[in-house]
Amino acid sequence: MPEATLTKCNGEVSMDKSFDYLCSLLQNGTYTVKIVRKTQPRTVSQNALMWMWFKCMEEATGTPKDDIHDYYKAKYLGRDIAVRGRWVHVIGSTTDLNTLQMTDYLNKIQADAATEFGINLPLPADRHYQDFINEYKHR
Repeated sequence: MPEATLTKCNGEVSMDKSFDYLCSLLQNGTYTVKIVRKTQPRTVSQNALMWMWFKCMEEATGTPKDDIHDYYKAKYLGRDIAVRGRWVHVIGSTTDLNTLQMTDYLNKIQADAATEFGINLPLPADRHYQDFINEYKHR
């Protein structure tokens, strides 16, 4: 299926391919045009923050950071699906999240850590964030 990238900047819309060219690539038939906002995959810094948080939680709780990672994936990225009439719980991966989804995931972890474990996990805008980074970036 032909694709093009639309960009809107300062009220002007541009497309990286001409609409006529895209239409020339189609076979005869009826089509639906759907415009979907492009998202970016989660960032390296989001992933690094998540692992620093998990290391902090490991030290506070004694639970290995990989187990904390699996716990939160199951809690917030898990879902039930039916396969041939049998329900199965499957767990998603943070690798599949875009930046907005990863932000939501991190916000849920931050809130849960505070509520369930009494652990305050800082965000980049927080006052002592740099101290947290210096403490956990090499652990």
